[in-house]
Amino acid sequence: MFRSLRIHNYRLFAMGGVVSNVGGWMQRTAQDLLVLQLTGGSGAALGVATALQFAPILLFGMFGGVLADRYPKRPLLVTAQALMAVLALAMGVLTVTGAVQVWHVFVMAFALGLISCVEVPTRQTFVVEMVGRKDLPNAIALNASSFNLARVVGPAVAGLLIHALGTGPIFLLNAISFAAVISSLLLMRKAELNPAEPVPRAKGQLREGFRYVLRNQDLLMPVLLVGFVSMFAQSFSMSIALMATEVFAAGASSFGLASSMFAVGALGGALLAARRARPSKKLLVAGALSFGLFQIATGIAPFYPLYLLLLVPTGIALITVNTAANASVQLATSAEMRGRVMGIYLLVFTGGAPLGAPLIGWLSDLGGPRMGVALAGALVVAGTGLAVLLSRVIGARVQRAELTDETLRGAVAAG
Repeated sequence: MFRSLRIHNYRLFAMGGVVSNVGGWMQRTAQDLLVLQLTGGSGAALGVATALQFAPILLFGMFGGVLADRYPKRPLLVTAQALMAVLALAMGVLTVTGAVQVWHVFVMAFALGLISCVEVPTRQTFVVEMVGRKDLPNAIALNASSFNLARVVGPAVAGLLIHALGTGPIFLLNAISFAAVISSLLLMRKAELNPAEPVPRAKGQLREGFRYVLRNQDLLMPVLLVGFVSMFAQSFSMSIALMATEVFAAGASSFGLASSMFAVGALGGALLAARRARPSKKLLVAGALSFGLFQIATGIAPFYPLYLLLLVPTGIALITVNTAANASVQLATSAEMRGRVMGIYLLVFTGGAPLGAPLIGWLSDLGGPRMGVALAGALVVAGTGLAVLLSRVIGARVQRAELTDETLRGAVAAG
């Protein structure tokens, strides 16, 4: 289960990531509560903040994948982490001094999204340079475990600290936490890394990435499935905030507990994934359907203890989809295309949030958070079936087109 940790560079990376991820989830909790405080509990405003953080992915996400293919990944990661630390520091100062306004949160969320366009595909593709292809599924699952361990600890600690100190100090603590991941990157043994050869700058590299995904059925189905699921999964933390505060009237500490229960399930799902050699397509589909159904169940849960309990299997289902899709895509991709393919994966993984988050926020304002969460779950179930169908239809059409092109080229050559 923990075999990738025997590798020195990955061990440093994982330890730094845990500290930084805890700070990140503390900040996310503080950010959601700050928006609700500044806007009088507006679900629509919370949806806008979430959408702004992911909107840059729609515009620039694939370009980040191109940069990950063109340049050394470790310096890119150090730069991106430093910029995120500066944003957290600025937001902390504004909040502590009482000068913060909701538009400040919107600007910070958008800026974080811009940095993530480069940071996420670079970080994802850097894993294989540390551990190699053999241990890649295990390392991806352990990354998810680290992320979700932080998701357990971060919101719970944030809830307690917000109750005692307010939201401002949380942003400042997150700024400090970036020192851990930056240090881990700088202390790595460069000779033990296996970097891919940088891809020279050339025209049409984005189009080449799209064609590569469309031609490969092992890439197309996971990418489409993740696109539909993530449209509503990325905003699930927003749904937890709305359900906890608006439906069950929970305070900051209880809201942190709800986020932690979801993360407990996600952590368990990630540890189970670490034991698998290679994920299957059946596992992907089963995980997506389960996430949608459990999301519906959380939306109609009548009591807060039952709601908390249902968040655990919901987290297991979601992390099963995420880890299986990530590993499937990276294993099916050649080294020189990995950055661009992960840029496309990032686009569909997070790019749906600008559509899903405002929709859930609007539905929650219109019919209550219960309706917003339940309808999101129903759309996940429908989207899973549509993703499987589309992957087969698109794959068949691409195959026919390629056969036609080969026939025409053969005829021209014979003539």
